[in-house]
Amino acid sequence: MNKYGLAASVAANVMLVGAVGYMAMAPAPQLEAAVQVKAPSQVSMAFRGVASLQTKKISTDMGRKILAASPQKNTLVKIGALSSKLQAEGMSMREIATDVACQKIGGAACQEWYGPNRPLWLGPLSEGAVPDYLTGEYPGDYGWDTAGLSADPTTFASYREVEVIHARWAMLGALGCVAPEAMAKYSGVPIAEPVWFKAGSQIFSQGGLDYLGNPSLVHAQSILAILATQVVLMGGAEAYRMNGGPAGQGLDTINPGGAFDPFGMADDPDTFAELKVKEIKNGRLAMTAMLGFYVQAIVTGKGPVENWAEHLADPAGVNGLTLASATKFSP
Repeated sequence: MNKYGLAASVAANVMLVGAVGYMAMAPAPQLEAAVQVKAPSQVSMAFRGVASLQTKKISTDMGRKILAASPQKNTLVKIGALSSKLQAEGMSMREIATDVACQKIGGAACQEWYGPNRPLWLGPLSEGAVPDYLTGEYPGDYGWDTAGLSADPTTFASYREVEVIHARWAMLGALGCVAPEAMAKYSGVPIAEPVWFKAGSQIFSQGGLDYLGNPSLVHAQSILAILATQVVLMGGAEAYRMNGGPAGQGLDTINPGGAFDPFGMADDPDTFAELKVKEIKNGRLAMTAMLGFYVQAIVTGKGPVENWAEHLADPAGVNGLTLASATKFSP
């Protein structure tokens, strides 16, 4: 996401700081610090930075000197005039910044899933229920944060990364829980133990564990070897994701792109913006599904495919209400 997140941040900062010739601003040292865009910050951070300076005053000559020192002088003047005009028409600086960021993130897709016109969690009743720091800048932002967990920008960035990573694991996990059981039940694939929460125990059996019932794919008999392999592979992948490695340096920790996008699915900004929305929506659904698989395993002692088949056969007799008090877990 680094490529487009940075573009959106720069656009928002330029739009906000561009109003320097048309609104009261801070003393020179503070303003000079404000116009230097050094890192991809959030639209809300840029808005708060400018808003905090609005009550300060500088002379016209000082303002002109600061503008003259900027390599984007002409752009700032033009955008400042546009900002002033939009404000006179009733738009707030937050709305202006959000719209500019939205256009940089992605055009057609942005109009539907990003920005102030995106779907909100309470639909038509969402007015006044959306915190001002949720601007629609990021995919999957429906304006819901009743606990205020994302009020701090640093915490918000951390939670956003954690959510995406967990969502990806949940999508893989949900597929891994359903596929072997479905293949064994409906396709006759000879899998010794297709139920997801029992499959791991096969590694302790005399014959070991065969992935998808096929010893030529993965045959495991040592839990220590599996543990060591996972530590090396997963630890290495996480280290490269956070710090860079053979696949590239300075990559975005959520959407690294480059060698991690061999099919070029993120080359088009509109497509990329839409794919990020699809990813987080499907990821949230997968995390909910995994929670359901855990509860089903404890309550029924069966896998999700068997639970689904039994429910279809007797919807009234086999459902969450009728089985809520039963616990039949048997590892």
